[in-house]
Amino acid sequence: MRAIWTGSIAFGLVNVPVKVYSATESHDLSMHQVHNKDGGRIRYERHCEICGESVDYANIDRAYDDGDNRVIITKDDFQALPADHSDDIDVLQFVPNDQIDPIMLEKAYFLEPTSKTPKSYLLLHQTLEDTDKTAIVKITLRTRTRLAILRTCGKLLMIQTLRWDDEIREVDFKGIHSEAKITKKEREMSAQLVESYC
Repeated sequence: MRAIWTGSIAFGLVNVPVKVYSATESHDLSMHQVHNKDGGRIRYERHCEICGESVDYANIDRAYDDGDNRVIITKDDFQALPADHSDDIDVLQFVPNDQIDPIMLEKAYFLEPTSKTPKSYLLLHQTLEDTDKTAIVKITLRTRTRLAILRTCGKLLMIQTLRWDDEIREVDFKGIHSEAKITKKEREMSAQLVESYC
């Protein structure tokens, strides 16, 4: 494994040097399309819908459409944006483990201690376990600042990035509010069935 980030967990006067590694990898097969007649690879060209010309990546900018207006953002615009290049994982607060809803969790990363004496890493790990707490942290990975949680995972510390609240869809399925009655006997039988799978 190769580290994707090196820095420190920082809170108060405590500084825990760490390396960050992606905790997951995809095993999906990467396929491409070929011509069924001769096996030649199918390529997609980028064409401008106004002039019809083929466009190289060097001449492509990005745009945002809100339905009425289009805002074009150039590479210079992106470079001019202020970026947080912090080498710290800033601890914002500690919360009980059961206050983290799993639906909010995104990508997971393992943390490895980088100092020759990993005492501060081990102390933070043990403290999180003893107090049954999770840290809410701020981290900048690949120029993108995100909120994440810092928690224990076996003998390691782990970070999991968080989704924003407005990324979780609101749903209200009508069938859930039906007047179906569940009897005590049905609940007992269901519990027995669950136990039989343990």
